[in-house]
Amino acid sequence: MKIAIIGATGFVGSNITNELVNRDHEVTAISRNAKDSGKENLKSISADIFNTKELATILKGHDAVVNAYNPGWTNPNIYDDFIAGSKAIQEAVKLSGVKRFITIGGAGSLFVAPGLQAVDTPDFPKEYHAGATAARDYLNLIKEEKELDWAFFSPAFEMHQGITTGRTGNYRLGLDNPVFDTNQRSILSAEDLAVVIADEVENPKHHQVRFTAAY
Repeated sequence: MKIAIIGATGFVGSNITNELVNRDHEVTAISRNAKDSGKENLKSISADIFNTKELATILKGHDAVVNAYNPGWTNPNIYDDFIAGSKAIQEAVKLSGVKRFITIGGAGSLFVAPGLQAVDTPDFPKEYHAGATAARDYLNLIKEEKELDWAFFSPAFEMHQGITTGRTGNYRLGLDNPVFDTNQRSILSAEDLAVVIADEVENPKHHQVRFTAAY
């Protein structure tokens, strides 16, 4: 398959890119400052996501687009930048003619109780609140999208650089509620998040819905 990854040099995007390249797909890695990898099946392209026409031209002809864009958790304008960037990318995908669109959001919009999302609980980390709220609000926006065959992925609550399980290839899927293990932890490595997304690209199971995964 021919797959475009937006935000390909970030923590999440780089793992997804590596997984798809290792599966011998033809991957276009899109980022602000692209660098040539030297790999035959990986093409790196620099692009401004807010130039929707230029981005649409780059995306045209791909089988799927995976969006791992994140303006940065320490960005003081993360809420506005996340919403604006996500909407620009969505518009570019539509202009490109590609129908399959998988976007990576946050775990904050997962429901921890009926009618209660994690981002609205008292214990939710303040430093992630703006970004998580942006991802939640964008999920509500993309739910109105009728033209694209989209899927919105919320990672496990614990999905960060400190998780050392690496790539196991194992995970369990969920939809709007977090997936917990026997120790009541919702945890997944970035490498296994990439496995989840690559599996979804190759064998689509989620269409115009949000889904999640954890061990």
